Amino acid sequence: MFGTYPVSVLAALLVAGALSDHIGRRPVIFATLLFEGAAMALFVAAQAVPMLIVARFLQGLATGAAMSAVGAALIDAHRGHGPLVNSVAPLIGLALGALGAGALVAFAPLPLRLVYALLLAAIAVQAILVWFVPETAVGRPGALVSLKPTIAVPAQARRALLRVTPLNIAVWALGGLFLSLVPALIRAATGITSPMVGGSVVATLCLSGAAAVLWLRSRPTMEIAVLAIAALVLGVVGLMTSLHAGVVAGLFGGTLVAGIGFGGGFLACLRTLLPLVSPAERSGLLAALYVVSYLAHSLPAIAAGLLAREIGLVATTDLYAAALVALALAAAVTMRDAWRCEQAAARGAVGAAGNNVTIKGAGTPPATRNSP
Repeated sequence: MFGTYPVSVLAALLVAGALSDHIGRRPVIFATLLFEGAAMALFVAAQAVPMLIVARFLQGLATGAAMSAVGAALIDAHRGHGPLVNSVAPLIGLALGALGAGALVAFAPLPLRLVYALLLAAIAVQAILVWFVPETAVGRPGALVSLKPTIAVPAQARRALLRVTPLNIAVWALGGLFLSLVPALIRAATGITSPMVGGSVVATLCLSGAAAVLWLRSRPTMEIAVLAIAALVLGVVGLMTSLHAGVVAGLFGGTLVAGIGFGGGFLACLRTLLPLVSPAERSGLLAALYVVSYLAHSLPAIAAGLLAREIGLVATTDLYAAALVALALAAAVTMRDAWRCEQAAARGAVGAAGNNVTIKGAGTPPATRNSP
């Protein structure tokens, strides 16, 4: 069942990722809310595993199609704050979801259904409110052609996307680690079996990431990337050191530090990519970025779950953590290259501007010549 969700998310991103660039943001967002609502209704009514799988599949389709449309709409609405909201909102949503679901399961009646009923009510309200939000996209032909499964990365952003990919993978693989293995490790270390434990760990990572985004938002992009990579490495190393030493406070401390890398790293990716494309290309580019994000978020977690059965939870987490550190170091190299290319382009632009100078000769009209 776990694998159903990422597969359907990726399918939606590949098929409908650029659709809102053609028919508008609101129609796509409204349709995804209908699918999300249907999925929540199935979760509430489910009596057997097959219905749960169908619900999970619908949820993935809706989420995948919504991600690029909502992300593009936010940037359309405010080019400056759009990347910030795109970075913060998912983290706050994950934190609230983890804490809220854990609390409902632990303390509320109907623990397996109430959370979905509440989500269904919230989605119904959103489906109404979305029509009061101004449309931000100008429709263009090619909607049916855009449904052909593809990754629509504009040519001018392809090299930058490749360079941010190691950082993007490291960030979302870190999220996968915390959703799959870390809660079980902390439960084993503390002996506490309450659902609130897992929710608290995920919330700590996400809230730390959201705070980091707000703290770093006014800094240069490459400075954000450097701080995020350093925090990711230090946080993961601190987490694993505390795990082996049996220091529970250190586990949460490592999570707080890693959260800075989680939020800051994704913000750096968005800030690197989004200025490179026009509004009509944003949805497709975000879809491509999210395809990589979801692969990094889900595939390592699935593999780790299978490997843990063979070599144990702690050994699997050690290998996972080592891979994260290696990815972060690779990201440091590729982001440095991206920064050098950005600086070279800036120097080239200044040089080109300087080559055209206006001179005035006595008694002659202004003339433009190329300087040597």
